[in-house]
Amino acid sequence: MKIGILSYRPLSVGAAKEEIELKKAAKALGYTSRIFRASRFQMIYDQSSPWLFYDGKPFPRYDVIITRPSVLNNVDLHVSLIEQMELLGILLFNRHDSILRAKNKIKTMQILDHYGIPIPKTVIVRRLSDLPQAVKLIDGFPVIVKQPVGSFGAGVAIVESMRALKSFILWDQPMYVLQQYVKNSKGKDIRIFVVNGKIAGTMMREAKKGEFRSNIELGAVGKPVEISEEEAAIAIRSVQALDLNYGGVDLMRGKDGPVVLEVNSNPGFKELEKSTGVNIAAAIVEYAVEYANRHKKEV
Repeated sequence: MKIGILSYRPLSVGAAKEEIELKKAAKALGYTSRIFRASRFQMIYDQSSPWLFYDGKPFPRYDVIITRPSVLNNVDLHVSLIEQMELLGILLFNRHDSILRAKNKIKTMQILDHYGIPIPKTVIVRRLSDLPQAVKLIDGFPVIVKQPVGSFGAGVAIVESMRALKSFILWDQPMYVLQQYVKNSKGKDIRIFVVNGKIAGTMMREAKKGEFRSNIELGAVGKPVEISEEEAAIAIRSVQALDLNYGGVDLMRGKDGPVVLEVNSNPGFKELEKSTGVNIAAAIVEYAVEYANRHKKEV
């Protein structure tokens, strides 16, 4: 079994710790693996050459590619490489369309709400004149404001008044996401890592003092947490609704029950492994292999 790991990290820096852990896990399980850097691919269209080159040579055949699309801008453009792989019949562990659903916060909320998965009250705004009604619909201030695309807490703010809201929104985006503030959370959320329809690991993330965002990249710390059957079911349904093979679900415990904030298509797991001792990398590799073997039988 040959396993590829597709990294979108800039060539000026090394592969992410998670990508290195995936490679180590594959080796420990007896599989051949390699990290491929997205910037080294060339897509070719001339109806005669192979469609995909890597460092100037035809891309070799791998049984499955674990995608790690850590891109925040021009997402459609960057993940066209993943779509190219799909067109070539390469088996991907997280596919093109699923990634786009997860990367777009508006699309994610659309899908989760459609399938009856609990989310905070959310309104999408495109005009200044719509702000007063939008705030009223999500039960008033404070409100959470998000850009349509972003990760690691970027483009997310808590706003306490209409004056501040009008000052914060620059309208440099085609639309903004306004979301109800979950007061019960108190700077905490739960990251639930789902792989192939099963819970692989969970942790509570607590924001550092003075920060409401509980992203690890912003200084939050993780610790083990037990989740309820309801929370587990919600996380699994969220990942399945976006048709992801694996994903990280960020969930808060509100006064009326759990609500899903976000579903990540390339979730980090270094803090989860550190705080819980669970080998997330091995779980991803094992299920990617199972997925590839099942695909071979179907073909």
